[in-house]
Amino acid sequence: MIHNKNLNNFYFIDDFNKDHIRSLNKNINIIYRNYSQKYNQEKILEIKKFCRYIKKKFFLANDIGLANKLNLDGAYIPAFNNCLSVYKLKNKNMLLLGSAHNLKEINQKKKQGIDIIFLAPTFKVSKSNNFLDVVKFNILANLLNGKAIALGGIDKNNIKKIKMLNCYGFASISYIKENYKI
Repeated sequence: MIHNKNLNNFYFIDDFNKDHIRSLNKNINIIYRNYSQKYNQEKILEIKKFCRYIKKKFFLANDIGLANKLNLDGAYIPAFNNCLSVYKLKNKNMLLLGSAHNLKEINQKKKQGIDIIFLAPTFKVSKSNNFLDVVKFNILANLLNGKAIALGGIDKNNIKKIKMLNCYGFASISYIKENYKI
């Protein structure tokens, strides 16, 4: 397991479990991503309050307007969202995260005003034969001229490869859930 305090790591959740979030390492930020149902503002405010209490940054996926309205730390804009007007909804204190799979999508995210780009999938994942691995990730990260986050396929077999990436941190669901406790 990596214990690099300089890495900024992100954990995707689709449900709110205080005990689980509380048990996570201090350098893990929370991204609430639940595409199966409409966002419940009360629930989002509850997560926000809890994250502030335990000093974790909290981001909402694919709804920058709601993230702005609720004064969240920021929003996560997935690769499939290519709307160019998202930057217009961003307030000055908000951090925009976004994912990209290739150079075309990286350029799209730059046009959207994304501050940190998640490059995915970094390692092999079951739902796709296409993945970046170390060399392609580093080439795209260098072309990015910004902060890159490794996303996708991170597991106990390749976690050490993160140190070889030109990245600002990594994002995960299952790896962090299983391995990144205090």
